[in-house]
Amino acid sequence: MAQQSPDKPFTPSIERATVSGHNILTLKGGWNVRGLATEEARLAELIHGFVGDDESEWDIREVTALDSAGAFLLWRAWGGRLPRKVYLRPEQESTFTRLQNRPAKFSEPMDRQTKPIGERIGLLFSSTAEHFKALVSMLGQLILDVGRVLRHPRDIPLREISAAIHETGGRALGITALVGFLIGIVVSYLSSLQLQTFGAQIYIVNILGLSIIRELGPLLAAILVAGRSGSAMTARIGVMRVTQELDALEALGISRSLRLIFPKVLALTIALPLLVVWTDAIALVGGAIAAHFELGVGYYQFFMNLPDAVPVSNFAIGFGKGAVFGLFIALLACHFGMRIEPNTESLGNETTRSVVASITLVILIDAVFAILFRNVGL
Repeated sequence: MAQQSPDKPFTPSIERATVSGHNILTLKGGWNVRGLATEEARLAELIHGFVGDDESEWDIREVTALDSAGAFLLWRAWGGRLPRKVYLRPEQESTFTRLQNRPAKFSEPMDRQTKPIGERIGLLFSSTAEHFKALVSMLGQLILDVGRVLRHPRDIPLREISAAIHETGGRALGITALVGFLIGIVVSYLSSLQLQTFGAQIYIVNILGLSIIRELGPLLAAILVAGRSGSAMTARIGVMRVTQELDALEALGISRSLRLIFPKVLALTIALPLLVVWTDAIALVGGAIAAHFELGVGYYQFFMNLPDAVPVSNFAIGFGKGAVFGLFIALLACHFGMRIEPNTESLGNETTRSVVASITLVILIDAVFAILFRNVGL
């Protein structure tokens, strides 16, 4: 391949000259990736204007750099063969010989047509129904696994469950505490501004207690866990798919449902309610600190009035939400993990879908809880 000479222009070009009625097309400059980076479209259009004349003579001996990209551009324009009259250097001839020995398929540009809105809505419903069916199937298999371990307690994967609780619960304590503390301060501060207007400072306990214990605490913990632990579950199962560990388990006769899905779902169903309690406590501490400085409410007064201001049923509702959130976050994470194909692109796509679907489902379940228990504890 010719080396780029600093005293010659690098931009690829075609010079046309007419001698005795024949077109002589002389190619110059760098016909490589660097030279074609900004000129490929213009050159391709220019070449297509010349290839119709079989009497044209092509001279590419003055090309300073010709790599596979430049050679392929010419080869494709020439229709997969050398022109009848072409002048080449030996190394350029060998480049085109390699292209001739390994013919490539010239693909036409993709025709991207927008699908009708009705068809897209149909595909959306079809995809949602497919996910729902797979999720119900996985839930049914999980119930069968629970029945199996109840009949055979020795089959309980205790190590996997313990490791999953540590990973999804123990390692999430820090981030849930930080976010809960800050949210408690924000809610307390904003509520204080309104309560000061009406002289009802003491009701800060009711507002903070009810909003955090019943709604914000479970929702914050679930969203953080869906983004952190749910995505990790999906990615871990996906990596097992890429490395063919899932196929190895199946070949050895080991139940993937019992060894992979069951421990993760059980662990998150246990860990998330405990994280909800932890997040509630830290958020209330943050709210109490803000209320103390903004409204002058003492810490002792705040926490002593809390049980009277917030009935215990709200705590039970928040705790129950945590368990349901944990169950469905883990199920969705495992569902999307099992859908991953053995390539890195699918790994990234399914992990993203897992997080988005989990957060959406958490908000949907929270709305269902709000409707079902609208008359409880208020």
